[in-house]
Amino acid sequence: MSWFESLILGLVQGLTEFLPVSSSAHLRLTAAFSGWEDPGAAFTAITQIGTEAAVLIYFRKDIGRILSAWSRSLFDKAARKDHDAQMGWLVIVGSIPIGVLGVTLKDQIEGPFRDLRITATMLIVVGVIIGIADRRAARDETGGKHRAARPRKGLQDLGVRDGLIFGLCQACALIPGVSRSGATISGGLFMGYQREAAARYSFLLAIPAVLASGTFELKDALEGGHVSWGPTVFATIIAFATGYAVIAWFMKFISTKSFMPFVWYRVILGVVLIALVMAGALSPHAAESAG
Repeated sequence: MSWFESLILGLVQGLTEFLPVSSSAHLRLTAAFSGWEDPGAAFTAITQIGTEAAVLIYFRKDIGRILSAWSRSLFDKAARKDHDAQMGWLVIVGSIPIGVLGVTLKDQIEGPFRDLRITATMLIVVGVIIGIADRRAARDETGGKHRAARPRKGLQDLGVRDGLIFGLCQACALIPGVSRSGATISGGLFMGYQREAAARYSFLLAIPAVLASGTFELKDALEGGHVSWGPTVFATIIAFATGYAVIAWFMKFISTKSFMPFVWYRVILGVVLIALVMAGALSPHAAESAG
């Protein structure tokens, strides 16, 4: 991997990680359209450590409060009633599905799931799902001619059942094209959560999964020596800086704006991708890495 490739891929990772468009799909597509080798699941996982570092810094006050309350709850029964302590446990509960499926489906994630036909299909299908969830949330928020607006849930209403459902939605993002934020936020909207609440829990929920995945791939890479370390570290730094800016923008955007621009983007990109693959202009399979 060249330094220029790492620059572009780092920017793509940072720009798309927190938007409901699938960062893994865009890394795969950027390489495919540029004629580069597929950066692979290991590169994706390691550069995601950079974007998760952006989450840690952006939400540092929330995370510090949650960790402090959760730690106290381990020894103090009264502290377990604290909302922040409960959030700590709910992040753990919500991380179980992706942890189990990530280990179980590791070979598929690194192989068959990276087929561009699957990616294109997921872009379209999940895009439609996000659109439906967004319209449903909008109807609740604004009401209508014959119905009053409905209050939507905040994070204080989050329980174990909803936490697990959020976690199952997040696990779907193991397939390129799904989008971690798109799946979890739309799942939250379907369950009646406010946009900002669903996004905040989505970002917090991603921390253990992404850091664990990145550490796991980092260990394999150190043992196997199959990663270009200079460009990969450079891409991770670029992803961190870009990702921080995107989080700040996205949290403001979702409080007042519709997800429909992302929906149309996903659907159009998916259709174009399928057309290119069917026309033979683009191979559905990853280019073989030279190591």
